[in-house]
This record gives sequence, structure tokens and C-alpha cells, in this order.
Amino acid sequence: MKYRNPILFADYSDPDVIRVGDMYYMTASSFNYTPGLPILISKDLVNWELAGYALDNIKEKRYDIPRHSEGVWAPAIRYHQGMFYIFYGMPDEGYYVVRTSNPLGKWEEPVCILKGKGLIDPCPFWDEDGKAYVIHGYAKSRIGFKSILGIFELSSDGLKAISEDHFIFDGNDKDHPAVTIEGPKIYKRDGYYYIWAPAGGVKFGYQVVLRSKNIRGPYEIKEVMHTGSSCINGPHQGGLVDTVNGDEWFIHFQDRGLYGRICHLQPVSWKNGWPIVGINPDKDNIGEPVFEFESKIIAKEASGKGNINDLASDSFDNGKYNLSWQWLGNHYEYFTRIIGSDNGNVEHNTNDISNSEGGLCLNALNLSGEDTSIIWKSPNVLTQKIVYPMFETKINVDATGLKDGEKCGVCMTGGQYVAAYIKREKEDKYTVRTIRSEGGDLDKKEIVLADFDLEEICRAKGISLDAGLKNISFNLVFDCDDKSITSERMYFANVEDKTYVPDLKIYLLIGDKNEKGIDEKAIRTDLGIKYSPSDHTWVGAKVGIFALSDNKCDLNKCGYARFKSVITSEL
Repeated sequence: MKYRNPILFADYSDPDVIRVGDMYYMTASSFNYTPGLPILISKDLVNWELAGYALDNIKEKRYDIPRHSEGVWAPAIRYHQGMFYIFYGMPDEGYYVVRTSNPLGKWEEPVCILKGKGLIDPCPFWDEDGKAYVIHGYAKSRIGFKSILGIFELSSDGLKAISEDHFIFDGNDKDHPAVTIEGPKIYKRDGYYYIWAPAGGVKFGYQVVLRSKNIRGPYEIKEVMHTGSSCINGPHQGGLVDTVNGDEWFIHFQDRGLYGRICHLQPVSWKNGWPIVGINPDKDNIGEPVFEFESKIIAKEASGKGNINDLASDSFDNGKYNLSWQWLGNHYEYFTRIIGSDNGNVEHNTNDISNSEGGLCLNALNLSGEDTSIIWKSPNVLTQKIVYPMFETKINVDATGLKDGEKCGVCMTGGQYVAAYIKREKEDKYTVRTIRSEGGDLDKKEIVLADFDLEEICRAKGISLDAGLKNISFNLVFDCDDKSITSERMYFANVEDKTYVPDLKIYLLIGDKNEKGIDEKAIRTDLGIKYSPSDHTWVGAKVGIFALSDNKCDLNKCGYARFKSVITSEL
């Protein structure tokens, strides 16, 4: 059967993949978001399910406040002697590893195997003689140089560096240039050590392969895939995997701007000891990415269970959020509450909400470190990856649990962000407010765009304020003004063509829920937002929900917001 790229239209940056038995396992970068290190599974390399996470929180407490684009970078997943390992770099801290015998269960706490700044993209390798190594890269932003690959020896259990670090390849050398070589993955084949790595930068780079008979080099180099005549810009970092039939495939990411880094699957063939990745239309032995291709192992139908697109909607059954959601920083049980307790300080547990109305109850807390809560600096903001080129999302929330100075609502993040929320002022006055951000990560500010009186909106609907507060829906519409532009066209649009950048519009609906989610006849208020997002550094735009406070954080006195449902559909 044929498959079509991208296999994952979602921001799974720096993917790596292995096969154990007849199951494929993939992980990806998670940066400051938690839980981190997603675990995706597949039977055919095309239809993927999000099955869990290997990292609950980032070990360092400084990530209790979001540190955007820092944290967990470019992991490598491997299987060795009955254990699954994920190695990852934190460019300000060093190299870490987590491991487990059951990748769909609990993973061990992370172990730092090597401390240091500027250490990125580690990949472990257990050789036939029992020795173990890590091949890795360097981040110029932290260490002052780049385009170099290094190696150090590893203890056999994978938990400790046991030698000094040494350079094994310099991409700055004019005899074998590979500027910005990074993200190495190492394999052994027919007596050669092969290091697969991207070079040339994220948006417009290419894939190279190094090979040597000695793991420490010297290495030959060959370009094995570039954009060529395809529409897939800068085929970047990824992993090589074989099937039970012996075929080989390469999963890599493509930088799609606001959508983040989406995943593609390429066939791999070999000629004269070198791989050709994708197809070879020019007969120059340098591959080009495929848009469609035939695969012998694709399942006839995707299972649907755990499907990435399905998870974009959530009914928050039993007070739990599904696997698609990640917090902006380290998260804790007190971010949510059980209805029936006086506050969120006693029995925080997303698995046990004793409440007939259900929903996910978020405590309204100011954890941003600022006098007035800032979304970008608040770890207690829940976010989702974008999974469609254009989409509509309806988020239903009950705001009756808010106390004075508290707010709940929705946002779309990116290079900057916009948000719409309900804020309870003094004397039971409720304001619908829209904001946009400006400034950098450290000096982020929120600028008010407009305020609306919620009671006036409810009066126009002919319902009381109390009734309106119980059934507020934020309607996010992300599409292009040019209605001839379809999602189908967006999948293979040129990343540089600004015609294919949708705008976000946010509407407020006040009305009763029906069996399908929202009463479409409910009054809809245009909140006046028209936002064209961009990606943040290394990370695509996301949709978020939150309950925050402009008061000093007090778990014994805070209110809450009950999010009842999120319904997302492709446009």
C-alpha cells in the first residue's frame, strides 16, 4: 500500500526510532514541556500512536518556571540487553539517560552521565566487543563552537561516562565540509561505523553519512539526501530503522515554521557501501524526499486508538487530561483539584474527581514569579501541539469557581502569543479580555487588546450571568482568508510561501451544551483577534488552556476553572 508524507503532521522534533520485535518505538525532543520524551508506537512506521512519556518532570528545579527552548533536546532511543534507553542532552546541564524494561510503563528517574554546557545530541552505541560509547554534538550558543562531533566511552550499563571527550569529526575542515553538522546517530554495518547526521542548518540543510572502520575515525563523508526538486525543505535530523523483512527506512523531521518540526518517512537503499535516502531521480546517488511511496508493511487501516489527531479532542473523563497535553514547565498535583474539597491543597489528584459534572478542574494560581500572572512564565498552562494545517477548536469551560482576581481561558503560543480569557473582578463583575504578548522570553509583557462585559453578552442572549458562566465556549478558528486554500494544499506548501500562513480568530459562545458539544445557535461574539503565529525557537505554535490568578499564590484560598471539553476538527 502507498503512504503519504508527512506521517506525523505535528511537532515531534528530532525524532529517533528503533524496532524491538515487530513494534516500532519513537521519541522526540520536548524542551521545557512536561511530561517530556514522548513515546510513540507503531506496527508499520506510518500509523503512530502516542502511548506515554518517559520523563515526568525535568530533574532540575529551575524548570519549575518555564525556560523556553531549553530543557530536553534531541534524544536517542536504543534497546540493549532487555532494557530500553533514552539518552538526551540539556544544553545548560549535560547528558542524561532514562531507562526501563517496559517502554509503555514507568521509566527510571533520569541519571546525569556527564555534566557540562554545550553538550547536545547524544547517541549511545554498544559495540560487539562489549565497549560502549556516546557520539554527540556541541551547541555554539553555550560552548562557543559547532560543526564538530565528539565521542566518549560509556559504562556498560549506560549510566556513566568513563573517559575523556574527544573530537572525531570537524565539519569546519575544508577537505570535508559539513557546516552545522549535528544530531548524530551511529550504526554498524559490514564492518563500518556509520554516523548519520544533518548539516547545513534546519530550514535548508541536508543529510550526510560518515563512515569509518574505526569508531574514532578518520571518517569519510557523503551527502545522502537533499531537498532536490521536492517540496520538503531541509530534510533534517532523524533515525534509521529496519523492518522484520529487512527493508530499511529513515524517519526525519522537516521544519514547517509555525507548525514546528513534522515527521517524514523515507525509503533507504544502498549502493557501493553508501545509503541513498528517498528516491534518486537525478541518478547522482543523492536522494530526494518522497511525497508518496509504496510500503509492504503498512496496515490496511490505522487502529485509531491513541491516534494523534483524535487526541486533539478531549472530554476530560474522570477529571483526567489525555496524553496530548503538556504543561509549560514542571508540573505538580496541586495544579488540579478534586471538586468537593475546600481547596486544592489537600487532595490534588487528576485521577479522582468526585464530581457529577466532570471536567478538568485547574486551580487558579499565580506561579509566574510576577505580581501579575504572565502566561509565558506560568508552568500551570496546559498546551497541545497543532495537528492540522487548518482547524477549528471549541473549548467549553465553567468559570463559576473563579474568585476575585482570577481568570481562565485559552491561548495560542508561538514567537509571540495571543489569549482570550474570563476574569472575575471585584463585586462579581466578569470581564472578557483579549491580550497579545510582546518582548523576549525574559521580559515578556502582555498588552490588553480589548475588554468586554460578560454580563452584557449574556443579557443579549437572554440568559443570566450565572447561567452564562457555566457554559462558556471559546471558539478558535485557524484558517486562511482565501477559502480556495485547503488543508490538502497546505500539506505540501512551500514553507517560505506566506500565502499559506493561516490566521487565528477567537470567538466567544454562550449557550447550552448538546450531545455534540455546543449549541451552534448560541450567540457568538467576535473577540477581534486576528493572529498569524510564527514558531518559537525550535518549537511550533500550540493551543493552550489555563486558570491563573493575579493575586499572590495561596493554595488555601484559590478558586478554579472547570474545563469540560475540547473539540477539534480539521477545516
